[in-house]
Amino acid sequence: MGATTMISLVVLLHVYLGSRLIGGLGLTGLAASAAWTALALLFVSVPLGFASTRAGPRWLGVPLWWVSHLWIGVFGLLLVSVLTGDVARWLWAAVASPSAEGARRAMRVEAAVVLGLLAPAIAWGWRTARGPARIENVTVPIPGLGAGMAGLKVAQISDLHIGQTLDGRFLERVVEQVNALEPDVVAITGDLVDGSVARLRDDVAPLSRLRAKLGVFYVNGNHEYYSGPVAWERHVASLGITVLHNEHRVVQRGGDSLVIAGITDHDGGAFGPEHQPRPDKAVAGAPQGVPRILLAHQPRSAEEAAPFGYALQLSGHTHGGQIFPFMFFVRLQQPVVSGLHRLAGMWVYTSRGTGYWGPPLRIGPAPEITALTLVPAPLAAQA
Repeated sequence: MGATTMISLVVLLHVYLGSRLIGGLGLTGLAASAAWTALALLFVSVPLGFASTRAGPRWLGVPLWWVSHLWIGVFGLLLVSVLTGDVARWLWAAVASPSAEGARRAMRVEAAVVLGLLAPAIAWGWRTARGPARIENVTVPIPGLGAGMAGLKVAQISDLHIGQTLDGRFLERVVEQVNALEPDVVAITGDLVDGSVARLRDDVAPLSRLRAKLGVFYVNGNHEYYSGPVAWERHVASLGITVLHNEHRVVQRGGDSLVIAGITDHDGGAFGPEHQPRPDKAVAGAPQGVPRILLAHQPRSAEEAAPFGYALQLSGHTHGGQIFPFMFFVRLQQPVVSGLHRLAGMWVYTSRGTGYWGPPLRIGPAPEITALTLVPAPLAAQA
């Protein structure tokens, strides 16, 4: 779909919303003009908000980003609610055959209900998105895991999206939550930032305070590629974090070993052959017979990774859908939306994300920090 077609579609959807809500409430005169003007300004705020991250002072860009991205979320909520209400009203009209006055009254009720529910939905979504992440405790059976590695705790954070609306104070809270878990390993599975190193250097500084007995590991996600992947890999490494760019490390505990590998984002190859995800290269030279864990931003990397002997892949990217009902659309691109699943013969855990992208709202899927405990798989499961 071309840019012109997309813009035209969004304009038409704004007109549709206006006709259903402004017209549905029966607003006329100055009130109607003010409502339509506000709707037009909110539409214009979206491209201005995106442009503000690339040019202009931050004191102007941050408020524009807040307004534009909050509107993206509200627009989605309104659109889904109005469409649902219209379908219900049309079905009622087909069954009840109401009078013209009855139909107009139904439109007013629909508009009033949608707008009446909007404020509590935004408040709930805001509080969920901006509040502390939930700790998700997950146990994963790993074939061939040695006794010395049994009970190994991996803390996973993903999709923090440090940028315009999530800053260093938010990241400090995340770091405190992770450190409180006393993990053996910390895995950061991409989309750490939305912005350049120069812009966000101070905001990501708390990452240097992450603590894990066997190491903190990082792979980039698609959003790092919008912000300078090489610069971010270098900066993350300068914070004492191990960057896994199609490579691995071997960690040891209690006389046993575990391979922790990481690949670039699923779509990284579009930015040059050196950024093509290579699950084969990531374990080149890795010891045989040692369980392998893969950090890969997108769950759909599992199909390419499976032939290379990985027992578990840790991913993010989906945000769990972030705002109902968009999780149903995520499945059009990704094999899973969230949680632990078997894909291509290996375990894949997909985080709902620790931050959010775009709208500062989460309606349905809460943010998470995952505490994964690795245990030896029963012999029957390994056979």
